[in-house]
Amino acid sequence: MWNIRTLVVLIALLSVCVLSLARPAPYFALQGNHGMISLDSLRGHVVYLDFWASWCDPCRKSFPWMEDLQRKYADKGLLVVAVNLDANSESADKFLAKHPVDFAVVFDPSGSVAKAYELKGMPSSYIIDQEGNVVSTHIGFQEKDAKTLENQLVELLGP
Repeated sequence: MWNIRTLVVLIALLSVCVLSLARPAPYFALQGNHGMISLDSLRGHVVYLDFWASWCDPCRKSFPWMEDLQRKYADKGLLVVAVNLDANSESADKFLAKHPVDFAVVFDPSGSVAKAYELKGMPSSYIIDQEGNVVSTHIGFQEKDAKTLENQLVELLGP
């Protein structure tokens, strides 16, 4: 049987383990549809950083979802930033004409920021807390994962 002292110790250990998973987000400064955006300019906000490309089929599904997130939680401090990795800006422009969004889109045609984030697949997303730490990563986009991701964001945004 668990006693209170054992439970307190286990909760404390779990908290340390969860906090140790957070790591500083790699710095970036990229030009986009809302001007220059840098990691420093995002401090104080919860950030959903998403890497995408025009050829990525799951990205087409994630864009409306991210637009909805931005609309629902902007007033609580959420910022969605989508990092485009197309080498050709015309491809990104065509995608955005078909899938217009109000959230920030920035461009990384060299892939240097994607490399810093050690991108493993497309799309890949990173949840960054108010202090600039990556607290969660997710590869791909499936609608079944959307609620879990949203819950993680809501938890960070607080009441």
